[in-house]
Amino acid sequence: MSLPSQANVPKDGRQSETALLVARGTRRLLRSRRLVTLTELPLASGRRADIVALAPDATLLIIEIKSSIADFRADAKWPDYRAHCDRLYFAIPEEVPPEIMPEDAGLIIADGFGAEILREAPEHRLAAATRRSMLLRFAQAAAHRLHGLSDPEILSFGSL
Repeated sequence: MSLPSQANVPKDGRQSETALLVARGTRRLLRSRRLVTLTELPLASGRRADIVALAPDATLLIIEIKSSIADFRADAKWPDYRAHCDRLYFAIPEEVPPEIMPEDAGLIIADGFGAEILREAPEHRLAAATRRSMLLRFAQAAAHRLHGLSDPEILSFGSL
């Protein structure tokens, strides 16, 4: 039995085509740096992170995707993500001017093929209890999604 191809994995409909391409390129970059990623991870605050990346040393990154100037201007929730990661980045397509992005976050330029880090994010290490909570959240979401690939009906049981 083989796993479904990426084309068979359903999209959740929340992201624009541009955001999906930025996510793809960003995730490729992160994977090349030995980080594993999940998209649309629910956080304890009730927010949902666009991409959460986990490094081999348990460093957690959150990457907030902004597909346009209007998308960035309409979002005031991004500072809340700092409480759930060691480093916060924005990932944008080439069409979004980098100078409008906050200086106190990392910056990634991406398309559907790859990405480049323009500015590293400052580090703000998580407390041990918060890190443990995020690692458990990450692991449970990954296991639930993997289970859903082999048994799609399980996803109708709802999220964890």
